[in-house]
Amino acid sequence: MKRRIVIADDERNTREGLKWAIEGKGVEVSLAADGQEALDILATRDVDLVIADLKMPKVDGMELLQRIKEDYASTEVIVLTGHGTVESAVEAMKIGAYDYVMKPVNLDELNLLVERALMLRSMKEENLELHRQLDERYGFDKIIGRSQAMMKVFRKIKQVAPSKATVLIQGESGTGKELIASAIHYNSPRKNKPFIKINCGALSPTLLESELFGHEKGAFTDAYKQKEGRFELANEGTIFLDEVSETTREFQVKLLRVLQEQEFERVGGTRTIKVDIRIITATNRNLEECVKEGRFREDLFYRLDVIQINVVPLRERTEDIPLLVNAILKEFCQEYGKEMLEVSPKVMSIFQQYHWPGNVRQLRNVIEGLVVMATSREIMPKSLPEEIRREVDRGRFLKIKTGSTLKDAERELIKATLLDVNGNKAKAARMLGLGRKTLYRKLKEYRLE
Repeated sequence: MKRRIVIADDERNTREGLKWAIEGKGVEVSLAADGQEALDILATRDVDLVIADLKMPKVDGMELLQRIKEDYASTEVIVLTGHGTVESAVEAMKIGAYDYVMKPVNLDELNLLVERALMLRSMKEENLELHRQLDERYGFDKIIGRSQAMMKVFRKIKQVAPSKATVLIQGESGTGKELIASAIHYNSPRKNKPFIKINCGALSPTLLESELFGHEKGAFTDAYKQKEGRFELANEGTIFLDEVSETTREFQVKLLRVLQEQEFERVGGTRTIKVDIRIITATNRNLEECVKEGRFREDLFYRLDVIQINVVPLRERTEDIPLLVNAILKEFCQEYGKEMLEVSPKVMSIFQQYHWPGNVRQLRNVIEGLVVMATSREIMPKSLPEEIRREVDRGRFLKIKTGSTLKDAERELIKATLLDVNGNKAKAARMLGLGRKTLYRKLKEYRLE
């Protein structure tokens, strides 16, 4: 991609000479006799760099700079100045000019400044693209759902993200706890700092301690050199400790100190290391129950439980399943280079009936398999994994837990019946032995419209 440069100077020989000096491969140069002509060019195309004389008729260099910073903030500006206007050039840099060059112009100096200014412009573009990708990957759009349960999660993320409060995320495996932790970090003031993740349940106690706190050379066998831990790497950022319930009580004592004091020592070390980190934890267990069982320290639980976000399982927010299915289907069709597939109404009904023990993660795996194996544009029930069809056929999709209220049971029965008849309310009312007005009232009451 060619970089575009505008040279604005009322002296024809100067602007044409500068063009000859800097124009080359990868650079396109336009000329302007004053600041107004330069603004006219900026209004019609993207410009990476403007080289402008401070003294020009109509719109001078200082006014041009101010207008560029107001309307074209990403465009860099180098000002040209004579001996009598050095103070103005310094003032221009305070306003936002990249640098200034004294007249008569040293072409080597100018070329070096142009190269550096264009490099800065490239870095800014890369940074903007990175932020766009981060927003796309970790923004709220990636957490899909319109159910009341997910609206509650969204509200909590928005409230807690700007703070530095410790967050505890609880939910079954596969519900998207890591995605929520990412959304909190990337919507916080720490978003440009590190986001470090570690699964506490996947490592032995000794290895977990070494990974998080780091170790000194010779601290144990195979410790051939000093190693920084994840807490150090996350300094000024966020660390996400997944499955924190699987840690030992000995480790929990050390984690408590990090939370309270924001300091620790490496394994085998004596030097105290201070850090500034935000800690987000997650677990698929009920941490309060772990405390009652003596498996988790009560004092640590209260330190972690400043803000608690509970993620409901997919079977309890079936109204979100069509949104999830369509979003995941689009993602995998693009990834595998296939035309957009369609899910038949019967398959969508089955998806909403199935209880999804693996939650969203399992749904993703099923849809990926369907995309890979698809031989037609529409996904039909015969394409579904056998265990899903078998369970739905047996009618096990109606899940009413012991301890549920009669209202909860009635809600689940109405929902299951509607799914079974593909949303036909008249038929559902007959099957349930209800009048249609009564069914409509209950649908509104239970938010099943």
